[in-house]
Amino acid sequence: MQRILVPTDFSEQAEYALKVAADLARKHDGEIYLLHILELPIHLANSGSSEHLPESLFFIKLAEKNFKEMENKPYLEGLRVHQEVAYNEIYAGIQDAIKVNEIDLIVMGSHGASGFKEMFIGSNTEKVVRTSDKPVLVIKNDHEDFDIKDFVFATDFSEECRLPLDKAYKFAQSMNAKLHLLFVNTVSDFKTSDEALTMMRTFIKGMGLEDYSLNIYNDHSVEKGILNFAKETNAQLVGMSTHGRKGLSHFFNGSISEDLVNHAQRPVITFKI
Repeated sequence: MQRILVPTDFSEQAEYALKVAADLARKHDGEIYLLHILELPIHLANSGSSEHLPESLFFIKLAEKNFKEMENKPYLEGLRVHQEVAYNEIYAGIQDAIKVNEIDLIVMGSHGASGFKEMFIGSNTEKVVRTSDKPVLVIKNDHEDFDIKDFVFATDFSEECRLPLDKAYKFAQSMNAKLHLLFVNTVSDFKTSDEALTMMRTFIKGMGLEDYSLNIYNDHSVEKGILNFAKETNAQLVGMSTHGRKGLSHFFNGSISEDLVNHAQRPVITFKI
């Protein structure tokens, strides 16, 4: 968490993400890379004519004004904050920023169950969360102090999920949080408690995990199981793995990853397989 990327559209939810990023940067001696993607209207982006220059400058000046206002936020005082306005599609701009700045973690704001509005919409949301090589932490609400004591990481304990689990464990350690490993038992992929526990214990053997718990939760769907377990345990963070361009792992079928990001009333972090 030394280099934290915060894409911003200057919305309220984006500021929630920035506050969390500031908290993480302060605790881990990190620095923040603020990124605003300036997607100009089509008639400006595709025009080579100078007649549209004043209108283009308006959007640029507006972004600079918003950045100036952010500089004075008390929660950023004393932190190293880099600012950039990029001219690209949102997803491509974020990927470029990750490579150029050697980013360790992305912190994004979400507008909740209605999806990522304004800055993150439709396929852009899905691409960033699903395909980012770096962990993506999605923040929905305002947090005075991002203090994580209980971190639920849901997985199917297949071999391909070993690396994401290792990343999740290291994240939990950095936050001094207890890791609650979760297997959701559904009718379509039912396992007895003995079968599930044997699978889980075999999977984590030799990984050197400490301060963790193994949990089996029965529910109608994986998504509901994760949400209900996190609610019952009052966990402050929910994590899962994603499967890159091939879609989600066979455990996280369909749109479970995106649904969790939209429906969970708590922060969600994803790790790519």
